[in-house]
Amino acid sequence: MRVAFLGLGIMGHAMASNLAKAGHEVAVWNRTPGKQVEGARDAATPAAAAQGAEVVWLCVSDTAAVESVLFGPDGVEKSLAEGMIIADSSTISPSATVKFAERVRAKGVAYVDAPMTGSKIGAGNGTLIFMVGGDEATIERLKPLFAAMGKKIFRMGDTGKGQATKLAMNLQIALIFEGFAEALTLATKLGVEPQQLLSLIEATMVRSGVVDYKGPFVLQRDFTPNFPLRLMHKDIRLTLEAAKEARVKLPALETVEEIYEMATEDGHQDLDYAATLTLLEKWAGVQVKGEAA
Repeated sequence: MRVAFLGLGIMGHAMASNLAKAGHEVAVWNRTPGKQVEGARDAATPAAAAQGAEVVWLCVSDTAAVESVLFGPDGVEKSLAEGMIIADSSTISPSATVKFAERVRAKGVAYVDAPMTGSKIGAGNGTLIFMVGGDEATIERLKPLFAAMGKKIFRMGDTGKGQATKLAMNLQIALIFEGFAEALTLATKLGVEPQQLLSLIEATMVRSGVVDYKGPFVLQRDFTPNFPLRLMHKDIRLTLEAAKEARVKLPALETVEEIYEMATEDGHQDLDYAATLTLLEKWAGVQVKGEAA
């Protein structure tokens, strides 16, 4: 398929690369020039990338970025033609997603929101899991592209429901990791070896995919960004905004958002979100690490 891929960040670059490797005709654009994808054509603007494409795939930072890429001065809107599909793998506002979809549908263009989970390792391996909002026929057309980038897709409902699901998923990730980080900090302060605690967690009902994935990084003091703290903070804020729109109270997430705010003030925004642990450590006067760290 002819694909315009817009946004070559931590996730997007690997996703576009996998599309090109799978034999699709890919044109790429990135806000910051210089990033290249082997086998893909570079484009100067989103509009130029989208010219003649069957599918325009986005993976950019936030709601404002999606709006700019779609509808800005050099945006995709200039190149839209009836029968095209826009698929958005950014994590953005569900309500804004519905508005964007309505605007492009007036031009005969389908819109699918397709945020994903799996971190940069899953993006590189082509094993992402997509949570998708859109009509079934459009999603069916996109299946060869999903197959090149991921291992599974879940249709969550109509347009906007993929984004709503992603916020609910990231809410859980943020809270689960916060619980793990607090437990590690307390255990360390009380003299329990962190590696022993992690081994126990892995053998009990406390075990989770979040802990399985993050635990080894944390014990090695490796806060290289698999998922940058600034992006998780953005998603937490999006979730709280969506909850406010829906008149839903999220008291635990409100508290965790304060942790992210303070971690950002400490300069950790470009580290992995697991670096929120360092704030707890500072308050407790301890440092969590494995035996080999």
